[in-house]
Amino acid sequence: MRRTPRREESGVAVVDFVLVAAVLVPLVLGLIQLGLVLHVRNTLTSAASEGARVAAAYDRGPVDAEARVRSRLSGVLGGDLGTSISVSPTTVAGAQAWSVEVSATVPPLGIGSVGIPVSGNARAIEEVLP
Repeated sequence: MRRTPRREESGVAVVDFVLVAAVLVPLVLGLIQLGLVLHVRNTLTSAASEGARVAAAYDRGPVDAEARVRSRLSGVLGGDLGTSISVSPTTVAGAQAWSVEVSATVPPLGIGSVGIPVSGNARAIEEVLP
């Protein structure tokens, strides 16, 4: 019986690791970035919705709405997303309403990428006395 000579296989695990890591690391970073963007978008929309309801309340106005949105965002997202808030009167189906738009830039996770602009908006019909 003839024996075949054994080939030297040292160092193969390192090459395999590098090849797999080159694919998996960007994939995992992309999934984390997607989760972060969705979290920020949902938080902005929730804050805009609450701000619109505050602006539409009988004894409140746009200043109160902006303050509510800022307090909601500072408690959840911190203050370093470059958030801008716009509260303006509008009309919904012929009724007076308030519109709140909130936008921010989500910071990048990868190297050399740019921030992702995200926004949320909401409207609420203004309360009137009967």
